[in-house]
Amino acid sequence: MIGHISIRDFAIIENIDIDLHAGFNVLTGETGSGKSIIIEAVSLAFGARADTSMVRTGTGKALIQVVIDEDELPEDLRTGIELISREISAAGKSICRVNGEIVTLAQLAASAARLADIHGQYDHQSLLDPENHIGIIDAFRTGMTAAAAERVRNDYENYAVARKNLNEILSQEALSRRELDFITYEVDEIEKARLVPGEHAELKEQIALMQNSEKIFAALSDADNALSAEGGAVDGIANALSAVRLIAEYSADYAETERALANSYFELTEAARRIGNALDHTDFSQRSIDEAIARLDTIDRLIAKYGAAHADADAETAVLSHLDAARKKLDSFENIDARKAELNAALENSIAALAKSSRALHTLRVESAELLSARVKEQLTELNFKDAQFAARFEELPESDAELSKRFSAGGVDKVEFVFTANKGQPLRPIAKVASGGEMSRVMLAIKTVTGDFDGIPTMIFDEIDTGISGVTASVVGEKLKRMSATRQIVCITHLPQIAGFAGHHYLIEKSSDESSTRATVRELDGDEKITAIARLIGGKTITPATLESAQELMREE
Repeated sequence: MIGHISIRDFAIIENIDIDLHAGFNVLTGETGSGKSIIIEAVSLAFGARADTSMVRTGTGKALIQVVIDEDELPEDLRTGIELISREISAAGKSICRVNGEIVTLAQLAASAARLADIHGQYDHQSLLDPENHIGIIDAFRTGMTAAAAERVRNDYENYAVARKNLNEILSQEALSRRELDFITYEVDEIEKARLVPGEHAELKEQIALMQNSEKIFAALSDADNALSAEGGAVDGIANALSAVRLIAEYSADYAETERALANSYFELTEAARRIGNALDHTDFSQRSIDEAIARLDTIDRLIAKYGAAHADADAETAVLSHLDAARKKLDSFENIDARKAELNAALENSIAALAKSSRALHTLRVESAELLSARVKEQLTELNFKDAQFAARFEELPESDAELSKRFSAGGVDKVEFVFTANKGQPLRPIAKVASGGEMSRVMLAIKTVTGDFDGIPTMIFDEIDTGISGVTASVVGEKLKRMSATRQIVCITHLPQIAGFAGHHYLIEKSSDESSTRATVRELDGDEKITAIARLIGGKTITPATLESAQELMREE
């Protein structure tokens, strides 16, 4: 339960500390004194969206801290959370902490959801929206539907994947014939070229050789004459080698000279052979040059068309990568009928599985809704609705899975609306059309009472749950809240003395102003002060012996 609330610089609150107790705690005060601001601050501490305008004027940040006391809770309901805090700066920054550690807003909200159920004065509007009714049913005896709901979620994920895969291939099937023909043309054009990696660079080198063949031939001829002609360099070094060889045995120097001449002779001989071979192959025809240039142009054109997306790759590799991608597109398109049949079957199977699990969840929800309706009707009777009727009206499910699939969602296929009548003989109609403000408050309290028996949440906070009721009905509501407080902590803001009289702990919120600011304060009242506060709720500013006596009567009823 909530043990302590600390609020700093929030709206008109400058500095408030509240020690709450187990049982029934009630907060009262004049209209505009700041009662609902306290609940709003607690809501922010528990993960509600922040509004920087709520930071007290003239301050840099607001801080709300909530101390949790779980000492008296059973082990299975303990969360280990001791302190929750929320800091909101005027600049818009928000810092959330659980037990002193910074957490995200989503993590804060998830943690706080296990600690308290906050029902604001406008929450009855959620009851008017049928979209919220299935969530209330699921919150009631969650164990009845949780496993089935999880199966629906899993089956829906499979269905969504199957539908996505089929839609993708259907989109691919819609590929225009023109685009298909274009891809076919690309594949044919590149395949006909029979590209070889590295060919582009080799062609450029060959063309450079062929285009300079005359110059190359003349140079090679001169070199050949210098080396191989009679009396040329090869003959000269051969003669020198023969001469030195005759005296090599007489000196190490001569022997070394012989080896040097021998090496030079073999190198010159090899050079002469290579030059001669080159001369034999330098007779390039113009046709060979033209063919090489044409081939290079073909490769350059393909690189320009298809290699731009692979600029980091080798020239031919870039084009071949494009060819590979184009072939895959064609293969995919050519196999589309088989793939489409496969995906259609997968989708049909997922529809059948999801329809089955959705219908099973529907059956369990109907059963849970019947129990919920019976329990809510009992609570409404206790809340002075003697002839009230309450039910959950489900929209009938289509018989065919195909029709049912139009309603598929991760949360199931159910459409449900709470129907209600407060008067005997009147037909059940949607709550939004028949319930007054006071009736809505009691219906919401009845639902909260029933679902609270199963949600395991130790604290329930009500902000003016008594809107639109008075008299005997108010006393009934007060008694109901008092009974609820036997098993959980109840915190309630009220303006009705009949409800305040049942509280075990009474807090008074007051507002004061000076020349520069307005601030709210809160204090817990003792016995006599509680009587005076309730008397003020009865008679307003003027407290008379009669109002004091009435206040004492209300406290005695408690």
